[in-house]
Amino acid sequence: MAGRTLLLLLVTAFVGCSLGRRHQRPQFCADLPGDEDGSFLWMVKQDPPSYFFGTIHVPYTRVWEHVPYNTKKAFEMSDNVMFELALTDPATITALTTCQLLPQGKSLADVLPGELYARLRSHLSYIRSQMPHWLTPPDNTSRWAYANYLFDAITGNWERKRPVWVMLMVNSLTESDIRSREVPVLDLYLAQEAEKMTKTTGAVEEVDEQCRPLNGLNFSQVVFALNHTLSLQEQHKSRRSDKVYTTDDLIRHYNCGDLDAVIFSQDTAQVPYLGNSSLPPMEAATAQLIDQYFREELIYRRNERMGSRVVQVMLEHPERSFFFAFGAGHFLGNRTVLDVVRAAGFQVMHVGPDYRLKKHKRPTQRGGAVLPDTKVLKNFSHAPNRLLLHQQMDPAFTRSLLESRERTRPPSTTPPPPKKAHFNHLWVRIDADQPASSSASSKDGDALAVEEGLRVWYGLSGGRPSVRCEPLLLLPLLLLLHHCLKGLLLSPSPLL
Repeated sequence: MAGRTLLLLLVTAFVGCSLGRRHQRPQFCADLPGDEDGSFLWMVKQDPPSYFFGTIHVPYTRVWEHVPYNTKKAFEMSDNVMFELALTDPATITALTTCQLLPQGKSLADVLPGELYARLRSHLSYIRSQMPHWLTPPDNTSRWAYANYLFDAITGNWERKRPVWVMLMVNSLTESDIRSREVPVLDLYLAQEAEKMTKTTGAVEEVDEQCRPLNGLNFSQVVFALNHTLSLQEQHKSRRSDKVYTTDDLIRHYNCGDLDAVIFSQDTAQVPYLGNSSLPPMEAATAQLIDQYFREELIYRRNERMGSRVVQVMLEHPERSFFFAFGAGHFLGNRTVLDVVRAAGFQVMHVGPDYRLKKHKRPTQRGGAVLPDTKVLKNFSHAPNRLLLHQQMDPAFTRSLLESRERTRPPSTTPPPPKKAHFNHLWVRIDADQPASSSASSKDGDALAVEEGLRVWYGLSGGRPSVRCEPLLLLPLLLLLHHCLKGLLLSPSPLL
């Protein structure tokens, strides 16, 4: 009898705590500008409600424990979960691979200025040498062997990648980024959990719509961005005391609920901010133009496209509840996805971490495709808004590239250009629409290597065990406790 009483008290206290818990801001947030109401959850006020959740592209183990309980509850209650891309679909990884590769038979040595190519090789060699000091290998694994494996997997045959993707790779090869690789990123983790819970999942973008803006920069812009990104990494390497904004800083702001649009727009766009350091006036102007291009193409235009598809899905399925998990930068600042949804007539409210969500009725039938083929949706995927010709060139930088290319150009099978050729003739044209490979029957070694790098980056490789979300694991336990409590209440007892 005493045992039954103790169980009753424990169950009552546990259930009460679970239903009425308050979100506790981590202690390390004391010196950050966020407040107790900081949250990355929004709700569409309708019956049933739908939700927007702002994510960041980092391993879920770094952030999930700090996500408010009501956000996890919204995820649990929603029957349909939508993402930017369908990361659990193998075709998505294959398409991302194709997007990153240079045309068949071409390599970076054929398209980059010799000096820049040599610096890039040197920097990657430095990263390889440092990785054993950054990593804690799995049990019974050599530190050096594990570091070499992870480096080869992450860089994924980098010499066959387009320069813009190499720029993104260089920007991410930092100690804080590398330490957490092989763990599913937050978006992928949610997709995996949704599938385990038999929810309907979908995506509001196709890979090509994310790839085209990146591949839309002309060669001068790409080389400038790669050169600038590499220079920042080299400066950080040589002057360790310099303050560099890292992924650890991003995670800290996210866990503290700091809704700073500037911070999260860079993570959402997945490109480095080029205007964040002191530059000569002409180079600063070029950096600003490229930053504007990325902001327009990777944030604003995508917000319009994604928001329109969200509206269409909710209008076509008013009886369903949706949980839209996109990069946090898509919901913060100006011209956001939320602005598009509100303009369509929906009421959207921000949900604080202590707001108690009400249960809603679920549809009688679940499953089945809910998102129409993106090809039949309103088309916002027209060609990227390229910069005007006079905006594309920095004369001083162009002259610098010409001189360095003539001095340090490595041997190549590409025929030398005419002696008085225009600058545009000094590189192999990289056509954004040109397929990377002419073989459709099988993947070559280049594609497989790049694909493995993507799997490691997103955490699809399964290299480390994943930990299930605590609230989702508690659901079966709570159900069991509910039945136990029901049995106790119905059984004869002098205490009741």
